[in-house]
Formats: sequence, C-alpha cells, structure tokens
Amino acid sequence: MSDISPESAVRVRGLSFAYRKRTALLDLSFAVEKGEIFGFLGPNGGGKSTLFRILATLTPPQDGEVEILGWSLPDEAARVRRHIGVVFQTPSLDLQLRVEENLAHHGQLYGLRGGELGRRIDRQLERFGLTSRRRDKAAALSGGLRRRVELAKALLPQPELLLLDEPSTGLDPGARRELWDTLESLRDEEGVTVLLTTHFMEEGDRCDRLGLLDLGRLVAEGTPEALKSEIGGEVVQVRVAEPDAFIADLESRLGVEASLLDGQIRYEHPEAHLSVARLAEAFPGRIEAVRVARPTLEDVFVRRTGHGLWEDA
Repeated sequence: MSDISPESAVRVRGLSFAYRKRTALLDLSFAVEKGEIFGFLGPNGGGKSTLFRILATLTPPQDGEVEILGWSLPDEAARVRRHIGVVFQTPSLDLQLRVEENLAHHGQLYGLRGGELGRRIDRQLERFGLTSRRRDKAAALSGGLRRRVELAKALLPQPELLLLDEPSTGLDPGARRELWDTLESLRDEEGVTVLLTTHFMEEGDRCDRLGLLDLGRLVAEGTPEALKSEIGGEVVQVRVAEPDAFIADLESRLGVEASLLDGQIRYEHPEAHLSVARLAEAFPGRIEAVRVARPTLEDVFVRRTGHGLWEDA
C-alpha cells in the first residue's frame, strides 16, 4: 500500500471477518499512529478478540487490507512477527519454569543468544521490578507479577508495536495502575506504539485515542475527551418503580428524551441540576433516587449503540 503514512504503525481498510453463524467484523477502517496508545473499547462479543487475533498474525484477514509497520497481512506476516510484542488475555507463561527461564526460551525464539540475551533479560527484569524474583517459578507469582513477566517477555525482542488483549483482566486496582504507568513510560521514553483491547472505561480514558467497537463495527473514534464532548451536558440517572410509564410522562411533561438502561432511566441535559429540581416538582413521590454525573465513555457508547458496555453484544 504505497499511500501509507510514514507515521502509521497500523492501518486497516475495509476489514470484515465472519464465522459460520455470525459476523465478527464489518467494514472496519482505522489507523494507529506511531508512538501513541490506541485502545479498542467494547463489550464482550463486540469483535475485539477477532481483531486482536488478526493484528497479532494468528488469524488471516478475510476481506479488506491490513498493514502493520509497512508490511501487509497475511503475505508478510513473518516479517511483522519479528517487530511486534504480544500479550494475550490468557496467560502464556510456563508455570513450571522459573521467571528467567520463561524469558530465555522466548528470546531464543527470536534468535537471541549468549550475552545479548542475558543483558536483555536483566534489563526487563529490572524494568518490571522482577530481579529478586528471577529464580522463582511462575506458579509461585501473584496475578499482577505474572502479568509483569508477560510484559517483560513481549518486550524482550524490543518491538516497535506492543499488542495487548484485555491486559488488566484479573489484576487488582494497584496492579492495573502499575501496568498503565509502564505503558505510558514505554510510549514516552522509548516511542513504543501500544494497541490494546479493553472493556474498562478507566483504561479507555488513559488512551491517547480509542475506537468504540460494537457488533464488529467501529461506532466512534477519537480522543477520550473529544468523544465525551459530544454528550449534551451532564447525564441524569433516575430510579423509579415503573420506569416505562415514567419515561412516557417525562417526555410528555418535560420534553426530555430518555432511555432505559440497566433498570434506570437516563437522559442528557445541558443544565442537569435545574432539570433535577423540575423533576422533583413535576413528579412528587415517584422518584426513588436520582444521580447527576459528568459524561463517561459508556455514555458515548450508549448514545451510539443504545446499550451499555457490560451487555453482551
């Protein structure tokens, strides 16, 4: 593809992929620039895992064009593999091997040997605070420490692009923060491009840019702040005993367009607190609880799709 931007680490055009009974990806197009953290946010079943497998060269694309670091898939998959690091959602460590043995075997797959391999192992162990655990078997490590070893493995060949599939799965909040501090350091200090999939809104907020995936379609793309700015003011959530009837009354009496999500009524309003006061006056005794919040990425997702991130597609 001769018109690829020299700043593009990943470029996808018109990518579609179907299994026997369902479509996983539909006419997907996007670009990831070098040196940024780009995330795909979406519910389970939205197409994230299929996209990840294609980008990681595990599954060849069916329709469309995929280019990574200037090489096309699937024709140049072998060249791509030498320049990417991959961290899967499912752990890939050999639990019976020591930490340094896991790294050594991985490095040997990339042709690393001798002193150079040893230096790279030492560097990654130090980077992730694992030097004192190098002789520990992987089975003895906590989930957070195992994830650090996974990252150390992926970075051993010094990849230009790091792919992570739901990297925070199973991590506690502290380990999740440590992971993100590491990803931002890789971006800022070494220029590594990071592409990840997630269903955590807080991770989407830390991306430089992200795409919202639903039913295999890219329903929105941009910076987190730009996406949230499309929400007209704040979001009001109301809990009542009979939500369907209340929505009809709300729209007829106050002219508010509302929807029902997870048993709660929600609507957007540029002057939310004034709207809440009008609610209390118009519907005395009918409101059980009300909450006003700043827009989130899930609000953007709901606006674009009509359902929440936690609902299976």
